[in-house]
Amino acid sequence: MQQTQYPMSMTTPSKWQPFKEAFHDYATWLVSISWWLFIGFSMVVMTAAGMLLVPQLGILLVLTSIVVKFSYKQQIQAEAKATAATYLAEAEQLKSQLMEAKMATMQAQVEPHFLFNTLASIDHLIETDPPRASLMQKSLIALLRATLPSIRESSVNSLRHLGQELAVIRPYLDIQKMRMEDRLQIQWDIPDGLQSAEMPSMMMLSLVENAFKHGLEPQAEGGTLTLRAEVIHGKLVVTVKDTGVGYFPTDPQNEPHKAFGGFGLKNIRERLKLIYGDQAHFQIRALEVYEGSGTLAIISLPYRVAPLEV
Repeated sequence: MQQTQYPMSMTTPSKWQPFKEAFHDYATWLVSISWWLFIGFSMVVMTAAGMLLVPQLGILLVLTSIVVKFSYKQQIQAEAKATAATYLAEAEQLKSQLMEAKMATMQAQVEPHFLFNTLASIDHLIETDPPRASLMQKSLIALLRATLPSIRESSVNSLRHLGQELAVIRPYLDIQKMRMEDRLQIQWDIPDGLQSAEMPSMMMLSLVENAFKHGLEPQAEGGTLTLRAEVIHGKLVVTVKDTGVGYFPTDPQNEPHKAFGGFGLKNIRERLKLIYGDQAHFQIRALEVYEGSGTLAIISLPYRVAPLEV
């Protein structure tokens, strides 16, 4: 059986490779130094060549170095830019992978505290108020049915339309209303025409969950949750406002019921930055004294119409 013979250049490195690498290193060094330092270096070379009685060789080396310093400058700069671009691309890829891991973690949670409380409430209502237990069970099924597609989406850049997000939020609020009864008031200010507006998945629900977990539930008398969406100067502005205990961005005691600005809110900021860059903004603050007590969260992003699913 005859063996295929490959050219020597394909199987073994070139014998000139060490010289090429040494020349490249020398050219890189010449480009990196200043002209004053190069002049000093040239004087040293000329002096050494004169002492060795080969001044012509010194002149040739200096002239060659000048040509190399001029001609290789753009090539070295291009290589440096290419290397920097490669590092930047790898960093962005790692950042995207990290965000997707965080997103998967957040989606996997599906707020187990809320889920367990709802199941416990259903179990209690089965004995005391069966019709109400049935309504809560149907709302929970609707919530899980609307949430599952978002859980299956592993990409941090997954976009949906506002109508899909509201399909998740409505049964969630129905359950909270049945649990808190008269302690909770809900105000909707979302025009039907904005149902098709593009919206990152699970983002608005995170703000609603924060409003309950950190604002309304810890308050004995409950409060009011207001959801608003509007278009201002080409931006979709989504507002979630509650009249709960207020916003505490830092807490020296690190108590869970006061710890705002944690994983969920940081995830929103990072996802908006990753998807829209500087075109999207997220703000959360405590209401001013003249506004009453509570928290105001605002997401502003480019207004785009997403295709509605059948």
